[in-house]
Amino acid sequence: MIYRGIADLEAAMGRELGPTSWFTVGQDRIDGFADATEDHQWIHVDPARAVDGPFGATVAHGFLTLSLVPYFVNCLRRIEGVRMGVNYGLDKVRFPAPVRVGSRIRARTTMIRLDHVADDAVQLVTRTTVEVEGDGKPGCVADLVSRYYFDRGDSRRLT
Repeated sequence: MIYRGIADLEAAMGRELGPTSWFTVGQDRIDGFADATEDHQWIHVDPARAVDGPFGATVAHGFLTLSLVPYFVNCLRRIEGVRMGVNYGLDKVRFPAPVRVGSRIRARTTMIRLDHVADDAVQLVTRTTVEVEGDGKPGCVADLVSRYYFDRGDSRRLT
């Protein structure tokens, strides 16, 4: 979906986008995330030990799953006329189900709140649900807060 400015974003509040294509979470990605974050807990990086653990296999770090949220959101939408966009934070994050190694995940997203922070800027809250194939519970539900600063010279973009 392409949004061409603030008015388009306002009109799209509450509409779900998705799902994305499936994305496979492999052990190499989990190991790489462990190295990047210094989180080498055995439930993530020791397949032999994890077989006897609570999940029956290694699992992705919750924060690995969360780190894929911007990727999934960008697969589902593009916002044009932005001179700068920044991740501002998160309002709420939950990890209801584990993402086991080899799982396929995908996401759906809904813009749930839009606040004007300046004449040319908005703060947008996007709720993203990361589904785990074959599991009734999502692997992650996150409310991502983003700020978008629009080009000032194009008044069509502003409300």
